[in-house]
Amino acid sequence: MAADKQYQPIKCDIHDRFELACMREIVDIVTWTEKDQKHSEKLRFLDLEYTKEGEFLIAENQSKDRLTIRLDTITSTLPD
Repeated sequence: MAADKQYQPIKCDIHDRFELACMREIVDIVTWTEKDQKHSEKLRFLDLEYTKEGEFLIAENQSKDRLTIRLDTITSTLPD
């Protein structure tokens, strides 16, 4: 789930775009790095979660598996 590095807050405008994508349940390809491995998968944006470890995207893949991805590990751009 979380990367080993300390969470680096993302910019407010990017955070706002994540929130909007979740509200719209956007489906898009998301690319992120976890434990030095790159992942890329088509996901449905569902929600954002906030913990002491950071901020996370809750998403669902095409197999209906739920994923929790730390926002500062996502390298793909968000849809407009």
